[in-house]
Amino acid sequence: MLRFFVGPASRLFALTLTLVVVAGTSGTARAELVVDITRGFVQPLPIAVTDFDGSVPEETNFGKDIARVIAADLERSGLFRPIEQGAFIQDPATLRIAPKFGDWRLINAQALISGATQLQADGRLRVEFRLWDVFAETQITGLAYFTTPANWRRVAHIIADAIYKRLTGEEGYFDTRIVYIAESGPQNRRVKRLSIMDQDGENHRFLTDGSVLVLTPRFSPTTQEITYLSYVGESPRVFLFNLNTGQQEVLGNFPGMTFAPRFSPDGNRVIMSLARQGNSEIYDMDLRTRKITRLTDHSAIDTSPSYSPDGREVVFNSDRGGTQQIYVMSSNGSNVRRITFSAGRYATPVWSPRGDLIAFTRIYQSEFYIGVMRPDGSGERMLAKGFLVEGPTWAPNGRVLSFYRQTPADARGGVASKLYTIDLTGFNEREIVTPVDGSDPAWSPLIP
Repeated sequence: MLRFFVGPASRLFALTLTLVVVAGTSGTARAELVVDITRGFVQPLPIAVTDFDGSVPEETNFGKDIARVIAADLERSGLFRPIEQGAFIQDPATLRIAPKFGDWRLINAQALISGATQLQADGRLRVEFRLWDVFAETQITGLAYFTTPANWRRVAHIIADAIYKRLTGEEGYFDTRIVYIAESGPQNRRVKRLSIMDQDGENHRFLTDGSVLVLTPRFSPTTQEITYLSYVGESPRVFLFNLNTGQQEVLGNFPGMTFAPRFSPDGNRVIMSLARQGNSEIYDMDLRTRKITRLTDHSAIDTSPSYSPDGREVVFNSDRGGTQQIYVMSSNGSNVRRITFSAGRYATPVWSPRGDLIAFTRIYQSEFYIGVMRPDGSGERMLAKGFLVEGPTWAPNGRVLSFYRQTPADARGGVASKLYTIDLTGFNEREIVTPVDGSDPAWSPLIP
């Protein structure tokens, strides 16, 4: 029997925030600082993230923890270089009155983040932050949030998102989660559990107990809901799992399915590949009526479909041309066209949330690659490679990918499978540390 762990921690995902704009002591102004993320390589912006000031020890501890998470988020993006706090001249208490910009210029800080925490009489935590342009001596933005103390980490991610957006012009991606398959045990008796964590690897939880095989989770783009494939006995079943409520339901029994379905952009449909009578075709299902519609009709293997963000097109891979390549078609199955023609095999295409790129896995000369290309197949670029790299999934801003990398078997037959992120430059690859091995990541939309 499949058992789910949906204890009190799951309820922490719901977060009610009160937001207040904080005026600057030097007057607000348009940001002169801009981080251009469209270039191939970006020199990280030196940024000072101070501990948030507090009046009592508990507030001070919250302030230190929040600053640490903000700095880690920004550093991990590859676009910012947090300056070591040991170099700071001004302390958080006097900074709360006004920055001494000369002190921050001495350590080459181009941007400065200050803040304060305060426990309210009603038990809520007030978290205030300000973002300063050091050389222009102006406040770029300032906001305050009221929430429960237990949600301090999520508030830190939200603040990091606000800073990222203000300095880059792009949406942030830090207030998100990644669901994946946690793997443990020997290769011939691998235990696979559905697991979830924040995008930085924190707040990790196992959602299933490993008593049955689970595979390929997929996030809904509109709700905190996932689909995943589970083998109960010998029968593959697709489950819908609501992460906020812990409720789950069987979407259907689909013999011949090897990957969980992907959601449509509006969350009302899922698209999938099913093998029936020895032939693999692409189908979609209306989640409201459970009606299934066949989209492809070809003797070749058609699989791994993914909707475009406007829902008008579908990318998939097929060997109908003799080798496994990537194709695009209209969402009703018409206007099928091939977009890749290079040597090797292509798999697992996934459309970017921005609509400008398609990520994919390419297998060529015994090497695996994670790459991206435009929807017409042009501009192909490889971002990562390895013995086995697979399963690309997009952050909601369409600027960062997650994937998993498996190492070759060692002398005892053991392998390791780890999760990674990489940005579109290909220069900023980072491991996401997990308690056990991991595969098949899926990135959530921003948490509502």
